[in-house]
Amino acid sequence: MERSAEGRGDQPIQSDMKLLSWWNLPGPKGLLNISTLTMSLPMETLPFEIGETAHALRKAFDRLAVGLGVTRTQWKVLFKLTRTPGLRQVELADMLDLEPITLCRIVDRLEEGGLVERVRDPEDRRAWRLHVTAKARPLVEKLQGVGAKLVEQAFGDIDQAEIEITRRVLGRVRENAGRAGAVKKASNE
Repeated sequence: MERSAEGRGDQPIQSDMKLLSWWNLPGPKGLLNISTLTMSLPMETLPFEIGETAHALRKAFDRLAVGLGVTRTQWKVLFKLTRTPGLRQVELADMLDLEPITLCRIVDRLEEGGLVERVRDPEDRRAWRLHVTAKARPLVEKLQGVGAKLVEQAFGDIDQAEIEITRRVLGRVRENAGRAGAVKKASNE
């Protein structure tokens, strides 16, 4: 039901008009360009745009890697362990922003497939260190090839100097966000 300027009747109020203005945009109806519904100030939309870009890259990787037989979360585990072998499960869960029990199930499947092995931590008998197996290495190489193809497709027509600027800026944003989280956490104690 539409509302008048007072919130009743048959005329939409101004905020409703802004919300529905996406419908008048060119392009197929019913396909929503999410960016048009975000806040209007550029610095308010930037985090959303960064998230949407990351999401688009993950989905593109999934499409390219569809025939390799691993889920997105499994390939993230394999990539992290290839780059940082011997992580404890709890460390890896934190890096991937997963609950430890969720990661445990993923590692179980990878271990059943012979792609990951658990090794007792010599310093803590309760903990496991994770390693990619020799059997996983060809799969990891294929996944890295998929990643290289994606980078070529997504960034190929962007000037290298612009990419380097973007890297530096995103690095500073991560540092600032990390400091902001630490300060807030300390002030809540």
